[in-house]
Amino acid sequence: MSTAIQSTALMPIASGSIETYVSRAAQIPMLNAEEEHELASRLYHDGDLEAAQKLIMSHLRFVVHVAKSYAGYGLPHADLIQEGNVGLMKAVKRFNPEVGVRLVSFAVHWIKAEIHEYVLKNWRIVKVATTKAQRKLFFNLRKNKKRLGWFNQDEVNVVAKELGVSTRDVLEMENRMSLTDNSFDLSNDDDDSSSANFAPTQYLEDKSSNVATYVEEKNWEDHANDKLRNALATLDERSQHIVQSRWLTEDKSTLQDLAKYYEVSAERVRQLEKNAMKKLKAAME
Repeated sequence: MSTAIQSTALMPIASGSIETYVSRAAQIPMLNAEEEHELASRLYHDGDLEAAQKLIMSHLRFVVHVAKSYAGYGLPHADLIQEGNVGLMKAVKRFNPEVGVRLVSFAVHWIKAEIHEYVLKNWRIVKVATTKAQRKLFFNLRKNKKRLGWFNQDEVNVVAKELGVSTRDVLEMENRMSLTDNSFDLSNDDDDSSSANFAPTQYLEDKSSNVATYVEEKNWEDHANDKLRNALATLDERSQHIVQSRWLTEDKSTLQDLAKYYEVSAERVRQLEKNAMKKLKAAME
């Protein structure tokens, strides 16, 4: 995909804080199935880069949602999103609108693939020394270590005295130095049936959830709510109030309540409600 499209798609994340980016991504309107198919067709058949940009921008919120599920690895959220955006652009470039699936269902695999690659390259389970004091202890401990195995108590006492630290600090650092990162994948020798075997790849992705389905359902719900709000705006003030009081609030009003409020009969309120519902249905269709 062209550099112009990449810079446009990633521009919001570089222009402010991650909170600002997430907020801006959430404000970009989603596409319905017809709009998505039209844009995808323009890109697939005609190479329309403007259509590609619109497809990418409308799915940035989806990348944010996927990237959030990898927050437990201690990697910057902004970087996870950035990598996910690369996957999104690759998906848009390869998306065939004639296959009959929504872009979000196709793109989720590309987005996760890029994030997985980033995690593989950058994740470390244990940071041996993070502070200046710990780093100093780490290097001095390596020079003073007498053997490859664990220190006995006398050796711990000697090292602690020489370095001017507590025996607890020595034991904690020795423990950190002895730990190694687990292999990301189980080796060929591992028995998958053993509960003792563990590898990060086994929990990197939650197979029990379908993020694409969730986002599609959420987008459809948002789209339906928008249509309802627009339809309500076509009603007069009294009809709006009746519909909202009868159907759109937790503490719903009865016909008698509204009849008393408007000083008319309950039958008249029912007629107004019926007419309003007909208008809403016509407006939403």
